[in-house]
Amino acid sequence: MAERDDLERLRALDERIAQAKAGLEPPKAAQDHHSMAQVGWRMVTELVAGLGIGAAIGYGLDVLFGTLPLFLVVLTLLGFAAGVKTMLRSAREFETHDDATRHNAGAEQGDDGRGR
Repeated sequence: MAERDDLERLRALDERIAQAKAGLEPPKAAQDHHSMAQVGWRMVTELVAGLGIGAAIGYGLDVLFGTLPLFLVVLTLLGFAAGVKTMLRSAREFETHDDATRHNAGAEQGDDGRGR
């Protein structure tokens, strides 16, 4: 009988200790899974891919129709524009993600977002 009472008291003590530790732990900061180098390489890859795809399609059309520089130049420029557009979309996506992360981290630490 005494052993059961001791075990119950130990379990209750363990629960109280766990609750006290949970109250003392600082809030976990939101982890950013994208380092700045990864973001930069992604943007470079998107730009180069747009250029490469545009140039390849343009060269293929030029060979097919026998007008070597025409489609190559036009589609390379269009590929560049598409790459820049995609790159800017990715930058906007990471910017809004970073803003949300900073806002959430500030709210967890009691910051009102105005630097006070």
